[in-house]
Amino acid sequence: MGKKVVVGMSGGVDSSVAAYLLKKQGYDVIGVTMQIWQDEDPSVVEENGGCCGLSAVDDARRVAAALDIPYYVMNFKQEFKKNVMDYFVTEYLKGRTPNPCIACNRYVKWESLLQRSLALGADYIATGHYARVKQLENGRYALALSATAGKDQTYALFNLTQHQLAHTLMPVGEYEKDRIRQIAAEAGLPVAHKPDSMEICFIPDNDYASFIEREAGNQVPPAGNFVTKDGEILGQHKGITHYTIGQRKGLNLALGHPVFVTEIRPETNEVVIGENEDVFTSQLDCTNLNFMGIPDLPERRRVLTKIRYSHKGEYAWIEKTGPDSIHCEFEKPVRAVTPGQAVVFYENDMILGGGIIQK
Repeated sequence: MGKKVVVGMSGGVDSSVAAYLLKKQGYDVIGVTMQIWQDEDPSVVEENGGCCGLSAVDDARRVAAALDIPYYVMNFKQEFKKNVMDYFVTEYLKGRTPNPCIACNRYVKWESLLQRSLALGADYIATGHYARVKQLENGRYALALSATAGKDQTYALFNLTQHQLAHTLMPVGEYEKDRIRQIAAEAGLPVAHKPDSMEICFIPDNDYASFIEREAGNQVPPAGNFVTKDGEILGQHKGITHYTIGQRKGLNLALGHPVFVTEIRPETNEVVIGENEDVFTSQLDCTNLNFMGIPDLPERRRVLTKIRYSHKGEYAWIEKTGPDSIHCEFEKPVRAVTPGQAVVFYENDMILGGGIIQK
């Protein structure tokens, strides 16, 4: 019998093909769907479950049956609520814009699932992410870009630890997306043509502000002032949780030309408005560092730097300014550096490391 691997199955085509490929490669495969929805009412779960709703369980179970592998649903509700949902709300209340997928990947999909899987005697966990796990000559593990550039998910996985990477398989990272669907169809998997899930799984209607109001109640900041950087009042905003850096739509400011959110000031409950050029900057500071391809950053280094999931990347010089902080200077100005988002550093198509943007 081959080595045992627990595959996190969302009911989508990518994780289903991951399970199929690993079984073909001789692994002893177990399928698991992570139960993260908070409401027990089936209609609510179905409407709001996103990638882990009841239909996801049904689809994953059907795929597991087609592959003839054991399948389980594991309860991770508490871990998800604490590390993802509560974190998401808290960050927005601070005037920041979090990335819940990064928190979910590190603390739920990996930390919690990996611990339980290793306890069950598994050697690895696997997912359908578009990324590749590589062991480098220096012995460290790093994520390399996937074969599908447009689908690459390394950015959202920058926070994984060396221990987690050493026990991770990502078989679909070697393939183009079209080929993954083709493999699924050839293997007769029932989800071969299922559309990809795009929204945040616990906010399927994308109405972040309403979700935060439901979760945080009277902690939600009230309406306040739109101001210029010099403090001139331009009008009233709906509450800082409605806005993010670089936002243009939904401001309802009649100034005769497009304007943008350039800063959120939770301490004064102000949203700063500026021109398009005010949204660009040449530097940022980050903390909450995680290194992958290198153990640390001993000296100034030029790296390709991504400041959001959809960012193509820009070259920057990075250097440490403290045990858990890096200052980053871009060679060309970048748009909408957003506190709370990740900044990820690449070299030779691999992740060197990254952190969370502070300013």
